[in-house]
Amino acid sequence: MKINQLSILAIIGGVIAFSSCEPSNPYNTGPQYDVIGNLALDSVKIENYLDTAKIDSLYRIHDATGVIIIVQEEGLGSRPNNGNIIYTDFAGSLLLDGSVFDTNIAQVAINNDIFDEANKYQTLSFVLGSGSVIPGWDIAFKRIRSGTKAKIIIPSPFGYQDQDNKEAIPANSVLVFDVEFKGLD
Repeated sequence: MKINQLSILAIIGGVIAFSSCEPSNPYNTGPQYDVIGNLALDSVKIENYLDTAKIDSLYRIHDATGVIIIVQEEGLGSRPNNGNIIYTDFAGSLLLDGSVFDTNIAQVAINNDIFDEANKYQTLSFVLGSGSVIPGWDIAFKRIRSGTKAKIIIPSPFGYQDQDNKEAIPANSVLVFDVEFKGLD
């Protein structure tokens, strides 16, 4: 009788042990993105850029995430919170070579040979904190007032990381955005 009870306990223990193992994740297709490593690499690139770039500014905000906001003209409005709708004009370029990869300003698009007639080129609106824009934008816009003109430098972990589906943006690119924060709701 005791042998049967021990056998049953062993079987139950085995079932529990095997059922608690995590099954293979079918979405695990490769190594995890190295946030810390890429932030370290990007911080050197950003520091070199800031040492050589001649950027007029009132002041600079160095966020703990590595995002840098260079305020060029201070707005008089309030700072937004998650859930606010942000309205902004922007031009995005690569820190590496300054090439413009996106903008909502028609003349900037024309000047940089990225104009697309299908694009409406109107002020961009997005909900802060909703995940509808790259994380660096959520970080930066929380730190500036409505009406501000700024240059935002975004390390790759808070941009497009190592995505290779962005034709004009190489993997692990540090991004620079010139923004005019038009207002918020």
